[in-house]
Amino acid sequence: MTDLRITEIFYSLQGETRTVGLPTVFIRLTGCPLRCGYCDTEYAFHGGDKMSLAAIVEKAASYKPRYITVTGGEPLAQPNCLPLLTALCDQGYEVSLETSGAISLEGVDPRVVTVMDLKTPASQEMSKNRYENIALLAAKDQLKFVICDRADYEWARFKMDEYQLSSRVGEILFSPSFGQVNATELAEWILADNLPVRLQLQLHKILWNDAAGH
Repeated sequence: MTDLRITEIFYSLQGETRTVGLPTVFIRLTGCPLRCGYCDTEYAFHGGDKMSLAAIVEKAASYKPRYITVTGGEPLAQPNCLPLLTALCDQGYEVSLETSGAISLEGVDPRVVTVMDLKTPASQEMSKNRYENIALLAAKDQLKFVICDRADYEWARFKMDEYQLSSRVGEILFSPSFGQVNATELAEWILADNLPVRLQLQLHKILWNDAAGH
């Protein structure tokens, strides 16, 4: 059976990543093995409804989307996430996967744009990073750091150099942890160091004061 446990399927503007601002269908899978201090989707840790792969694809198609984001929780915690990604790609959508980086990217359909976190020290889950995933990222993919303080920023700079990230992935995203780092201050750090990164603000929180990560 290719059932998955789904927290929600909804249509909104993409709040983050390279496709920010574009109308997107979000498929939020239930469950996550991490407990990041800044998590804004704790409601996806438990519960959800079992849905067949065909029902998920049908529901997503009802919105007539161009873009679909598979997110969580941690979507790869459910093995059937992999056939779901392939099924969505087969429908011709531009599909992205938002993942914590704590689970192997092996088997992710190569047509999918992967948006992977590297968890910073202040996230409280840095030990879960699987650095071997970096080698599985391609030029179309994106790598995200959620910055909680200046120490996180310096750690992220170090990791960029250590793994030569700017030449490995299409985009590096620095996102200020909501309520922990002033976005203007983070912008000034990036400018002062001339970092090859994109400052990312969560559009849904600006537009709708929405606590959930879209």
